Amino acid sequence: MTRPSPDVRPNTWDFLREPMIAPTGFREYDARWKYPEEINLPGVTALGLGIGTQMHAQGIAPEICVANDYRDYSLSIKNALMLGLQQAGITVHDIGTAISPMAYFSQFHLDVPAVAMVTASHNPNGWTGVKMGFHRPLTHGPDEMAQLRDIVLEGRGQARDGGSIRRVDGVYEAYMDDLVGDFRMSRPLKVVCATGNGTASAFAPELLRRIGVEVVPLHNELDYTFPHYNPNPEAMEMLHDMADAVRASGADMALGFDGDGDRCGVVDDEGEEIFADKVGVIMARDLARLHPGATFVADVKSTGLFASDPELQRLGAKADYWKTGHSHMKRRVHELGALAGFEKSGHYFLAEPVGRGYDCAMRVAVELCKLMDRHPGQSMSDLRRALPRTYSMPTMSPHCPDTSKYDVLERIVDKLVQRHAEGGTLGGRAIEEVVTVNGARVILDNGGWGLVRASSNTPNLVVVCESPESEAELRAIFADIDTVIRTEPEVGDYDQSF
Repeated sequence: MTRPSPDVRPNTWDFLREPMIAPTGFREYDARWKYPEEINLPGVTALGLGIGTQMHAQGIAPEICVANDYRDYSLSIKNALMLGLQQAGITVHDIGTAISPMAYFSQFHLDVPAVAMVTASHNPNGWTGVKMGFHRPLTHGPDEMAQLRDIVLEGRGQARDGGSIRRVDGVYEAYMDDLVGDFRMSRPLKVVCATGNGTASAFAPELLRRIGVEVVPLHNELDYTFPHYNPNPEAMEMLHDMADAVRASGADMALGFDGDGDRCGVVDDEGEEIFADKVGVIMARDLARLHPGATFVADVKSTGLFASDPELQRLGAKADYWKTGHSHMKRRVHELGALAGFEKSGHYFLAEPVGRGYDCAMRVAVELCKLMDRHPGQSMSDLRRALPRTYSMPTMSPHCPDTSKYDVLERIVDKLVQRHAEGGTLGGRAIEEVVTVNGARVILDNGGWGLVRASSNTPNLVVVCESPESEAELRAIFADIDTVIRTEPEVGDYDQSF
């Protein structure tokens, strides 16, 4: 295998022949590049050869399911990736265009150990990437990604005989049947289905109709130009649009899905945008009644209610806070035998007997409808108001270059740890603890907290805060965290206002 060259540039002779791969595209738990600025098609083929070589090195049976999202260039990326996998002696099961959880499902349905999903997820057009895993329902973590990076960038991919590519039909139908099962709504439910013209448009509206939901469509036409906004239910632009649609239609709630269908956002019947971690607490309460004593994993960006909610405590539920990132969360749920994991970004990991442990927004949509069916006299806003009141903010992402964000974060963490050691405060409150499992989560004496970490997928830091007291205290906590962040000149503007 040819070692990727840093000298290859777009619109040159070598660009059509030699692999170009920016090292920064190998992230903590998947791969992301701008295409074609940071990776070319020969580079994608080299990546496929590297994945196949890694499979052989780890003793994985040489079979893999491969799919692509609905973007105009994703098919070309997938074809180049499959070529590399075939060169590595891998039997490729091409399941076609899909959302990420359908690709994960195909591993179980076809009894294939490995998966590679070509998707830019919720990133804007111009990005591409691969989510991959060898041990269902898990996906690559930092160790696997570092090993793959070294194989590819050092040109250690090994060609072998025996590879092939076969098209597999019918996975879409099997996936939808698996999601629906024998469930049908017993109460009327009207739901705004928001897909932002992304790949989930081919799944979510049909799925909801099949379980007896009245669907109010919102940008459900497949359109890879994303004419309205990027399909990202964590972004306020999409959430606001969902809220407006609820108010205009009188719907019971809105469900929004990201570009590759593994994240779900929720707006209630009053047009209140419920952040995903609070939706997780609502779901955990419902699941804990069905499965007393269950363990729930929450990422470090999530509300403190998983540990402090009196109802969850009464039901004997146990909370575990862990690293942000779909790969980290899947592994933690699997290791602990937890019933579910919840990320503030909208990834939900529902394990047996509810799901299979991977993040599937379609499964979440069905389970939320089941939850509403089990509470026939209550609205989603009733369930929201039943939670202890806390004040939280959207995830804020100030720009910070990929090449320096981890060094910048390390210095910020050191400053926050030192602040605690010196008896300093945050938002006018004493600091009780600084948890550094993933960035720094600064926990205050009243249960409030502020978090700063590095984004694993984009050139950004991530900032989240919560107060159990007031909006004013929330803003004070954020202001103090931001003051520390602003000591680092490489940190730029935030992606949205708060």
